[in-house]
Amino acid sequence: MSSATNASAHSSFEFIRQQRIESLNLTIEHYQHRVTGAVHYHLNAELDENVFLVALRTVPEDSSGVAHILEHTALCGSEKYPVRDPFFMMIRRSLNTFMNAFTSSDWTAYPFASQNKKDFDNLLQVYLDAVFCSRLDELDFAQEGHRVEFSEAGNTDSELEYKGVVFNEMKGAMSSVSSTLWQTLSKYLFPNTTYHFNSGGEPDCIPDLSYQELKDFYHSHYHPSNAIFMTFGNIEAAEHQEKFETLALNKFSALDEQISVGREQRFNAPIKVEDYYALDGDDDTSNKTHLVMAWLWGQNTNLDDLLEGQLLSGLLLDNSASPLRKVLETSEYGSAPSPMCGLEDSNHELTFACGVEGGEAGNSEAFEQLILDTLKDVQKNGIEQQQIDAVLHQLELHQREIGGDGYPYGLQLIMQIISTAAHRGDPISMLDLDPALENLRLKAAQPHYVSDLIQRLLLDNQHRLTLVMKPDTELSERKNAAEKQRLAALKLTLSDDQKNAIVEQTDALNQRQMQVDDESILPKVGLEDVPAIAPAPESTNQGLGELNLTNYSVGTNGLVYQQLIVELPKLTDRENWLLPYYCRCLTELGLGDNDYLESQQRQANVVGSISAFNSMRGKANDEQDVTGYFVLSSKALTRNHREQTQLMYDTFFEVKFTEHNRIRELIAQARGRREQGITGNGHGLAMLAASHKLSPIASLSHKTSGLEGLKSLKALDEAIKDNQALADFANELNQLHEKLKNSPRQLLEVADGDAAGQLSSELASIWQQDNPSAEQPFALAATRQTSHQVWSVNSQVNFCAKAYPTVPVDHVDAAPLTVLGGFLRNGHLHRAIREQGGAYGAGASQESSQAIFRFFSYRDPRTEETLADFDAAVSWLLDNDHEWQKVEEAILGVIGSLDKPGSPAGEAKAHFHNELFGRSSDQRQRFRERILAVKIDDLKRVARQYLMAENESVAIVTNATTAEKLADFIKRENAELIKI
Repeated sequence: MSSATNASAHSSFEFIRQQRIESLNLTIEHYQHRVTGAVHYHLNAELDENVFLVALRTVPEDSSGVAHILEHTALCGSEKYPVRDPFFMMIRRSLNTFMNAFTSSDWTAYPFASQNKKDFDNLLQVYLDAVFCSRLDELDFAQEGHRVEFSEAGNTDSELEYKGVVFNEMKGAMSSVSSTLWQTLSKYLFPNTTYHFNSGGEPDCIPDLSYQELKDFYHSHYHPSNAIFMTFGNIEAAEHQEKFETLALNKFSALDEQISVGREQRFNAPIKVEDYYALDGDDDTSNKTHLVMAWLWGQNTNLDDLLEGQLLSGLLLDNSASPLRKVLETSEYGSAPSPMCGLEDSNHELTFACGVEGGEAGNSEAFEQLILDTLKDVQKNGIEQQQIDAVLHQLELHQREIGGDGYPYGLQLIMQIISTAAHRGDPISMLDLDPALENLRLKAAQPHYVSDLIQRLLLDNQHRLTLVMKPDTELSERKNAAEKQRLAALKLTLSDDQKNAIVEQTDALNQRQMQVDDESILPKVGLEDVPAIAPAPESTNQGLGELNLTNYSVGTNGLVYQQLIVELPKLTDRENWLLPYYCRCLTELGLGDNDYLESQQRQANVVGSISAFNSMRGKANDEQDVTGYFVLSSKALTRNHREQTQLMYDTFFEVKFTEHNRIRELIAQARGRREQGITGNGHGLAMLAASHKLSPIASLSHKTSGLEGLKSLKALDEAIKDNQALADFANELNQLHEKLKNSPRQLLEVADGDAAGQLSSELASIWQQDNPSAEQPFALAATRQTSHQVWSVNSQVNFCAKAYPTVPVDHVDAAPLTVLGGFLRNGHLHRAIREQGGAYGAGASQESSQAIFRFFSYRDPRTEETLADFDAAVSWLLDNDHEWQKVEEAILGVIGSLDKPGSPAGEAKAHFHNELFGRSSDQRQRFRERILAVKIDDLKRVARQYLMAENESVAIVTNATTAEKLADFIKRENAELIKI
């Protein structure tokens, strides 16, 4: 690792300083480009997965989405790579473990990660040229941002309509109530700074953005003087810097102008605002208002401000025993805490918010007084030291944990500090938290410290907003009508020449989307760069009496991960449906003589998290033969292992389902989260709906976590408002619990190697040595039928899916079907549905655990046309000759997904559960070899065999207006129309 004496910079960069961070096992190094002033932070770590990110400060002054549209358009071709779509082309020509770009409220970032050095260098060339030498073609702006087209191609008498990827993406995003709530809150809380605006773009403002304004924004913001480079991994900083200089930075001189976000002017007195969100397809607006209070705090570049904010937010809201969260969960003024609860620290100034959903506007004053009275009570009486210690414990655990199961670990660390760097703070201090946490412990131990924080940041803080967000059942219709009126008015102003220009642009864009670029100018990796074998973590097994313990010794940085795995017994259909609710309640109720509030405090003192879930998979050779397990999972600092083990044991054996009001609260909270999650996961819900009769797991998933599950959850939430129905439901949960307590179980533990012996003895001292014997095995009813459904939900955009029965993972055809998904996406679906159709995304995939092949579209303006494009993709495959390179690209995509690294603990847990379900290392290696051997003839063969029209199932998730327009489709396909 680098030290203070040997960190070296390329001659074009000046070394500033570095800091060793033992808790993260890395050294962070700070450099600055001598000419432009671009900064480079390198997180030097002995890990093969290297990460790159370049961020630009992007500070919009309106809601036209200029930064967001620029993020998309910049990736559509550059000086060195003048092809139409280098970003998506590189996804196919790479072994990347992550590639993306995203727009925050005041910065835009372009990150990627790879374990392959050649691949990393390839991607770096393309990214640097895309960001600093983008060609910004006007047709790309029209495709990615916005454009007008005639609804009937070439017919200038037909109506005009807006198209564009970002335009449709934001229509989908702003269909989410939580997104609308956050944007509205920001608009009023920040009247004078950039956060007043929607950086993603408001759909009714996006058409105001001109091509020239986009270019002007690019030239003023996408400059090295305004850039932050961040890297992570085992490639030396100087090597990165040499490429930064030769590939991009040598072309620039320094800019005098400094882009930054100023401080918001503070209110003289708190304000209260009423606004509206769209509620489609439901005339009942009672108990659907959101009541939220928000405050502006200090700066995210000030470590003291940030840690004080995190401490206070945790003390007030961390769990159900926290005083403010307790009030929000039990208040008569709402059904559940608002999704806005907590600290938002990505903006330059910190925002703290709390609130409820499911309320009434008439109760806003009483709600506001309740919150203020609660804060005054906490300020007067203080908070017990054990609660303060628990929040400090959570901050320490978060600092130590090695992530990487979602984002690459290095990118997670970078994302923790990018906002601080963007606002010219000290990101090194934000990672080296141990000294600051120790200082915070000393301050928090002083009398009145927390009380003083509450007084200063909340009670005396005049920059406070109370937001009342009311439902409006006609808002979407008015917006749609306004859009049509705007387009009609625009059409009236058009000359014949202007109309013809629109037709010509449409034709030119279609031609551009269909053109075949010379991809050879882009760098690539090939199958020769793919390792033949993927290594697997090693484990040991030992008996704790009759109880089996599987141990993995890996680098966890002082954390221990523990799981109890219980075989699911034979369950009734009702019990299968109850399982997710059982899992939701298990870790949220009281234990033994303690009520749920005391149990929540115990959890905060002992573990970083504890959760319950069920896991099911079909056999590797038969998707109809399903095995299932219940899993109780936790993580803790190693020093808390004995207490963690006792908590796990007590949670499983001492939980009490007699806290009926608490169960009612948990169900109401689950309903709120699920209703708000439709537009974020609409494609997943559509695929579940299309698949639900094709496999046992898909059928159950649709009934529990799919749209059918949401429908039944709403009915359950209404039903258990009756006390007897609630008592009956609680009793059902308890009966299910008794079944699981009498099922065979085993333990899994993942920890640092030097702690394994002591940990095993602590486990043995707490867990019972006996183990129940298996009764009747778990099974689900077999199913293999087609279905056609249209679901009407609260969304401005559509989600389409088709599904076909195929084969399980150990069948020889599973490999070509898996490759086929990427091949169809790369070769046809991306162009037809995203670029030409305007959807935010589209794809296809083989789900081998359920033996189903699925097409999907995401945030899509179309419905039946997209379904036709799914079919056209198959015809395109079968009716044309295809280059080997395209097959190779699809294979690389699959291998990249298979080899994507997780955290050390995450990889160990994944390996254990694979083995548990019969996915042995030999089976996974066999599948890998079959993937590498796929040829174009295999793809055509499995497409002909499995993707037949008579076997297809279809689902469309849309809104009530579009559902009415689908009347002919519903009749023709004999489809069900279902309203949420």
